[in-house]
Amino acid sequence: MAVAMAVVHPSPFLGNIDFGLGGFSGKKQFSVPNHTYRIKALFWESKKAVDPPEMHLSLDNFTLTKISSKEDSADTEKPKEVSVSVVSSILEVSSSGWDACCLDTTGPEQFNPFLSHGFLSSLEESGSAVKETGWLPRHIVARDEDNSILGVIPLYLKSHSYGEYVFDHSWADAYYRYGSRYYPKLQCCVPFTPVPGPRILVRNTSYKDQVFDILVSAMKDLAIKFQVSSLHITFSSEHEWSALKDKGFLQRTGIQYHWKNRNYKNFDEFLMDMKQSKRKNIRQERKKIPAQNLTMKRLRGYEIKAKHWDSFYMFYRNTTDNKWGSAYLTREFFHIMGSKLGDKVMLVVAEEGEELVAGALNLIGGDTVYGRLWGCLPRVYYPSLHFEACYYQAIEAAIELKLKKVEAGAQGEHKIQRGYLPVTTYSCHYLLDEGFSQVIGNFLSRETDQVKVVTQLIKDSGPFKDGII
Repeated sequence: MAVAMAVVHPSPFLGNIDFGLGGFSGKKQFSVPNHTYRIKALFWESKKAVDPPEMHLSLDNFTLTKISSKEDSADTEKPKEVSVSVVSSILEVSSSGWDACCLDTTGPEQFNPFLSHGFLSSLEESGSAVKETGWLPRHIVARDEDNSILGVIPLYLKSHSYGEYVFDHSWADAYYRYGSRYYPKLQCCVPFTPVPGPRILVRNTSYKDQVFDILVSAMKDLAIKFQVSSLHITFSSEHEWSALKDKGFLQRTGIQYHWKNRNYKNFDEFLMDMKQSKRKNIRQERKKIPAQNLTMKRLRGYEIKAKHWDSFYMFYRNTTDNKWGSAYLTREFFHIMGSKLGDKVMLVVAEEGEELVAGALNLIGGDTVYGRLWGCLPRVYYPSLHFEACYYQAIEAAIELKLKKVEAGAQGEHKIQRGYLPVTTYSCHYLLDEGFSQVIGNFLSRETDQVKVVTQLIKDSGPFKDGII
């Protein structure tokens, strides 16, 4: 098997980190108390890859006890028996059961379509997040004795670190340099999607806290059973991030840029909150769109036809080929996802005459417009079209739909002057080797301090008038 080299993305705040700090020097024999590991990798050396663990895998059975309250009657409820298992595809889980967990965890007002069965199953059905692409589904499901689903976790056994947006390539390199292997690892996330939100999805019952703890324990047990180096929960909710600290997970923070709706009636009212120079710049950028004979449209649900998805896939490939070097998503993904999510999908398109020349993909959540992918025709350039399609159209949609915010994806300091301000993102990391975990923990502590400094600096010099935020 050929060696697979990963591109290292250092912290944008700290630069290159020397993982030798904190007591590591030369090769080190890693160990974990009470367990013996032979961590094999799919990458780094020309050795036979680990065969995927057999499915279905039953992890354990648990008994839930109801926590009494003043409203409870004197009679105690019969304890529930819960079984936890691992499935090799989300298609083995009923969409209604999965989505009930998702909706109960977020609440209707904060529904996150990326966590839905429809979105995640589209990734698998289309061949985007599957074994062949290094994303082996190993979702965890908790059921009671009546086979009702009480909780689920989107989980993948991974042989690389691509498509995650919380960079750990340098961790893998450090593992290798000190005589151990980083891959395979377990990744709890929405593949290819840096969207914040809960990752441990639990039904809203009197047992939900117990089910949460059981699912976390199941993930950690699975890491031991699979003999992986680590378990990662990326872009988690802040609640999960806080709760998992006491369960042995390292805490990491990052920055995204989100736009907040302050009950604006229209786009111009939003602009009036901006500093004069920023307001002028945005108006000049928007004027360039009609000056280039471009027409912007926001298509929802049934308005998006197969031809739109085919065109958008061409735009997407143009972006990936020029920027990232490889496309994570297949053409089929867009067709399948569009049919499953319906009105939750908003496709912003730019037309020159009757020709589609660019597009931006958004999903609509309970209180958020989620902006994600963008692309245009190859070998053409339309000044300011990227800003219009990705940022200003999303803002207008949020105002029109009375939604609270726009999340425009990962990175992008250029978003700041267009009204998108920094927010903190969260991830949790469980490394089985205690020595290496300590070194990574020291690195994360320094990184977190820098994230706080950068966030505050951006807010202090932001694009809004004094007193607006």
